[in-house]
Amino acid sequence: MSIEEKFGFFKRLRFIGPLAVLVIFVAGILFWATFNYALEWTNREEFCISCHAMKDNVYREYQETAHYTNRSGVRASCPDCHVPRELGPKLVRKVQASAEVWHALAGTIDTPEKFEAKRLQLAEREWQRMRANNSQECRNCHDPKSFDYSRQGYRSVNQHVEGLDEGGKICIDCHQGVAHHRPQADQGFSQ
Repeated sequence: MSIEEKFGFFKRLRFIGPLAVLVIFVAGILFWATFNYALEWTNREEFCISCHAMKDNVYREYQETAHYTNRSGVRASCPDCHVPRELGPKLVRKVQASAEVWHALAGTIDTPEKFEAKRLQLAEREWQRMRANNSQECRNCHDPKSFDYSRQGYRSVNQHVEGLDEGGKICIDCHQGVAHHRPQADQGFSQ
C-alpha cells in the first residue's frame, strides 16, 4: 500500500469516526427513550389490571380499601406498592414480574379458584420482597418520622412506637391484608 493510499484511508476515517460516534450516540438516545417509555408504560395501573387474573381478583379487593378511596383523595396505585421507584430495584422487580405474566399466560392463575390456590405462595413472595427492602414502597408515602400520633388511636400509637423501637419490624409485619385480602387460614396461613 502506498503512502497516498494510507493517507486517503486516514482521511476517510477522520470523517467516518465522528459520524459513527454521532450515529451511536443518537441510537443510544433512541434506545434509552424507548426503553424508558416501555418501563413507564408497564408501570401503570391500567397495564397491571389488563390481565384478568389481577382485574378479577386482587384489583376488586383493592377497590374496597383506603388505598383506593379515602377522605383525603390520595390513591396508591398498583405500581406505588409493588414497584420500587429507584431504577435498579425497579428493573429487578420487572424481571421478577415477568414470571407472573408467564403464569397468567400459561393459565396457572387464570380462574378465581386457581388464583386462590396460589394466593398464599404469591402473597408470601411479595411479603418477603417487602421485608427485604424494609417496606420501602410503604415508606414512600407513610414516613414514620411524619406520623402524627395525636391523630392515631391508642393501640396504633403503641404498635407503631413498639415496632419502630424494636427496629426489626416493618410495615408488612403488621399490615398484611391492608390492600388485598389475606390468604385464608385453611390454605395454610398462620400468624
